[in-house]
Amino acid sequence: MTVLSAPSLTDVQMVVDEVWGTFLGTEEPLVPGPAGDLEVGWSAAVSITGEWRGLVSVELPGPMAAEVTRRMLGLVDGLDPTSDEDVADAVGELVNMIGGNVKSLMPGPSTLSLPVVAAGRVARPSDVVEACRLDAGWGGAPLVVSVHVHA
Repeated sequence: MTVLSAPSLTDVQMVVDEVWGTFLGTEEPLVPGPAGDLEVGWSAAVSITGEWRGLVSVELPGPMAAEVTRRMLGLVDGLDPTSDEDVADAVGELVNMIGGNVKSLMPGPSTLSLPVVAAGRVARPSDVVEACRLDAGWGGAPLVVSVHVHA
């Protein structure tokens, strides 16, 4: 049986704050707020299947994705360049951790897919609808974390 519920915005905010702080430190936390003009440079998504079915996605501007990568890999800005492969790995790991935590909030058993990462916006299946959206900012730029459920 598929459950058509979704995590609350409060739960998603808690998960994203925890993952963000773990990977990127707490000295520059996420700031909740409208995404504004988000020009998606990188995005990633994971699917959750089982008793609960959904899709968790993260959308970031390109410069933010590069900075997330530098911090996750311990690279020095200006000295250590980031490759597209590094950025894809970092953004994929970010959505994987957020998606795994969302999965733990929902009824189970369920499984988490491998991340799908795109330079630009990841295509979503046509049978999903947005159930929860967290608009936030970091370093003066917007980002979006969304949870979609199957209609």
